[in-house]
Amino acid sequence: MALEITDANFEELVLKSDKPVMVDFWAEWCGPCRLIGPIVEEMANEYDGKAIIGKVNVDLNPGVSAQFGIRNIPTIIFVKGGEIADKSVGAVPKGQLTAKLDALI
Repeated sequence: MALEITDANFEELVLKSDKPVMVDFWAEWCGPCRLIGPIVEEMANEYDGKAIIGKVNVDLNPGVSAQFGIRNIPTIIFVKGGEIADKSVGAVPKGQLTAKLDALI
């Protein structure tokens, strides 16, 4: 299951992680977010032990969302070594997300 990432734990779970991290910025009212949500959950299981997969609810965590300039959702960022290594905006196929994450592992 994808980790719930918040303003409070973002630095610890994402920026200080020794593994690559994929973070899905989403909201309950967002249709495309609901399309990509199950893909993110699948990937959380598939990459267990190899990468961290998490979700940030933008309505409940405006600090992190503003810090990273998230204007459109779903936006997925890929972080390695505390830096954004890649980004994806909109509902995209699973293969596109796995390719971006595999490149960081």
